[in-house]
Formats: sequence, C-alpha cells, structure tokens
Amino acid sequence: MTKPSDLLQKQTFAFLDIETTGGNSSRDRITEIGIRFWQGGEVVGEWQTLLNPEARISPFIERFTGISNEMVADAPRFEEIADDLEAQLEGKVFVAHNARFDYGFIKSEFRRLGRLFSAKVLCTVKLSRKLYPEFRRHNMDALIARHNLAQVQRHRAMGDVAAMLAFFERALADHGADSMTTALNTLLQRPSIPSHLPTDILHDLPRAPGVYRFYGENDALLYVGKSTNIAQRVASHFSGDHNTSRGVRMSESLRRVDWTETAGELGALLLELKQIKQMKPLFNRRSRAAKNLVSIELTENSEGYLQARLVREIEPHRLGDYFGLFRSKRDAENALSGIAAKNDLCNKLLGLEPDQAGPCFQRTLGRCRGACDGGEDRVKYNLRMQIAFHNLRLRTWPWKGPVGVVERNPENDRTDILIVYNWMHVATVHDYQELEDLSLRSQAVTFDLDSYRLIAKTLMAGSRERSLQIIELDAVGSPDVMMP
Repeated sequence: MTKPSDLLQKQTFAFLDIETTGGNSSRDRITEIGIRFWQGGEVVGEWQTLLNPEARISPFIERFTGISNEMVADAPRFEEIADDLEAQLEGKVFVAHNARFDYGFIKSEFRRLGRLFSAKVLCTVKLSRKLYPEFRRHNMDALIARHNLAQVQRHRAMGDVAAMLAFFERALADHGADSMTTALNTLLQRPSIPSHLPTDILHDLPRAPGVYRFYGENDALLYVGKSTNIAQRVASHFSGDHNTSRGVRMSESLRRVDWTETAGELGALLLELKQIKQMKPLFNRRSRAAKNLVSIELTENSEGYLQARLVREIEPHRLGDYFGLFRSKRDAENALSGIAAKNDLCNKLLGLEPDQAGPCFQRTLGRCRGACDGGEDRVKYNLRMQIAFHNLRLRTWPWKGPVGVVERNPENDRTDILIVYNWMHVATVHDYQELEDLSLRSQAVTFDLDSYRLIAKTLMAGSRERSLQIIELDAVGSPDVMMP
C-alpha cells in the first residue's frame, strides 16, 4: 500500500455508526454507538455502547437492528456518556456512511442537553461517488458486494463500522495516498460560512425540496428562497456565486437560517411566492404582491363594436372573459398601445383616447381603419379585435371544481397534497384524512398573477408535469376569494 500522506498519517479518523429507534432525529433516539479510530494505516482504538433511548423500540426496528427493549433497559442514557463521547471525538474527523444521518442524530442528542456539538465530517457515500463515479449505487451493501469486502453484522453499529473502514482502506489501496488525499481535502473543505452562523450549519439543512429563510439582527427577515435541494442552494449563497455588493451585505447581516421542507418543486415554488408576498423580506426584489392587479375586458358598445376596458375586480370563475394580467394600469395601457399599433385598431375603442365625437387621432394618421367613425365594417373589426387579443386570453379552469395536486418525495417519505382552484393555491394537506376534513369555505385566498402563471404552466404542461397525480375534489365547498 502506498505510504500515507501527511493527512492520512497525522489525522485521526473516527469511523462511527449509530442505531436508532427511527429515522427522524427530532423525535427518535439513539440505541447504539460504535466507533473505530484509524490513523496512519492502522486502527488505534475503538469505543462502543448500547444506549437507553428512553423510548420504546418498535417491533420493526427490533427486527431490523436486533436491538430489543430488554437489551437497552439497563444501558446508560445519552446524557451519561455525552462527556466521554465528546472527548473521544474531539479533534477527530467524524466519518460515517450517509453522514448527515449519524451526525444529525449526535447533534440532536447534544442539543437536548443544551449543548452544541461540531466536528469536521466525512461521508463515505460521497467518497465512493467521487472515487468510483462509474457506479450508480453507493449504499453499504453495494460497496460490500462490489469491492468483495468481508461480510459483517449489518445494522449493528460495529458491524457497519467495520464495513465502512474496510471500504476506506480498499479505496486507499486502489487509488493511492495522493489521490485519496486530494479527494479527502475536497470533501472536507467547508464552504465559507458567514461569521455569525455555526460552522456546521450546512449539515443541519435538508437535501430536499423546500423554502429557506435568512434572518438578520433582531430576527429581521432578509431573504426567502426555494430549491429542490435546500442545503446545496444555501451553500451556493456562501460561495463565490454571489460575490455582489447585495450578496455581501446580506451575508454580513445574516444571523439565522430556517427552512420548511416540501414534497416537491411545485409546493416549494408556491410557498416561496406566498412568503415573499406576505412577509416582504428585505433582499427579495421579485414576486412582491401587486397592489392593483389589472386585466382587460372586451365588451360591445352601443354600435356593436368591441371595446376594451380595464378591470380591477377579477372574478376567477370567469377568467376566460379577461385578457392579460398586469401589475399596474400603466402596464395594461402599454400593452393596449402595442396591440393597437400592430393591428391598426382604434385607440378610442381601446380606451387610449377620450370617448368624444368624431374619429380618433390615429384615424387622421391612417393608423385606424375607421371603426370609430363607421368606416370599417363592425363584423370585420370585431374579428380583428378577437384575433389581436387571442394570445392574452386567460385560461379557464378546466375542472369542475377544486383539485388536489399530489407531490411525493420517496427519499423522505413525504407527501403534499396541494389544493388548487381557479389557478389559486388554497391550502396544503399531507394525507387523505386531512383532505377529507378540509373545508374550503373556511379558506381565504387571493387571486395572484405569479401563482396563476406558475400553476397554469405546471398543470397544463407536458408529460413530465402531467405525471403529477391530480385528484378532483367534491363537496368541499369553494374558497372565499380576495382581490389584491
């Protein structure tokens, strides 16, 4: 084997595995910890213990791990071994397979005691992906089979530790100390973290879809963002991708990060829009709520010619009668001016000139064909109007009533059912019982330009988005609609 580099020679690696009562570090507890210490090519010690989780171990977990309630009844509680564990891990590289799981549980146990725990973390899943990118699967069973490692007692702490360390040594033998050191340095390199945040903040963040929020001094909300991978997106904020004066000011102000997970991207997008409009974060520039949403309605005048008028009260049940959604009267009038110029339509009938006797001003310039003074046939003019405005017509709601859009994330076993009606996001529930109990009549929602565009694009798009399950809902009532 190649002589270890200085990193491999001098640094102690703590290969750690835990067994737990479940998969959620906020509510489940640790039942076993096993650690094997490695430095300079050899094992230099080990430490292990069963733990009393102060909670019942379910029959499923008992069958999975082989650890029963009787086995842990007289075992120490975490608080009794916390000092020793912290001393064992001090200055070591915390190595685990899918390290976010093990590290998250250890941090949560310390947090319950009112203590902070932090370590430099190496994930052997990521190490395998980096050193063996030609393979698709990198779970422990796959590594044991692929590298012909010795069989161990799986799902017991020291058995999994033995398999993990065997993989590490096999990778070192395959790639040599220099390549191994390069890979380790890359994986152990921490992003530049704003000075007022914990250095291991990224280990707490989920690798899942959702919305994240940055807070400053006095808990002022600085920024709301969304991502299909919260941890990855937040890390990018701390990297060179955001070396703007705005990014620097936000980073210097940052004091706290929190987040809300969702099952999928649509839920994250809708939650981001809602929170930006309601919470008004200081550094978000886009998607603020429009105070005066404006649309265009076509009606016939007394001579039967179609005329345009601006409307501010949009009735969601008759969206097909409206053309365009605009954030201001000026935006709507600019759109009308463009349509008039492109199609030689009458500015008077479009409401761009006062409704006075005689032809419009554009008629005198030859840019109106005479609908204002009877010079153009009514049927022909109305047909040209309908063609000119066709692409601005709002989508009518294609279902009889509200629908539930189901998003599932198999990686964290999360399901969101997004209740949508007339292109408005009404509510989110997480299972069918909540759906049955939901009364839309108690929900107040606002018809919103950004949500309309997002939902219409997603639900009316091609095969990828169509893979979303859509449930038509009956007998749940209709929400109260508020206009901006």
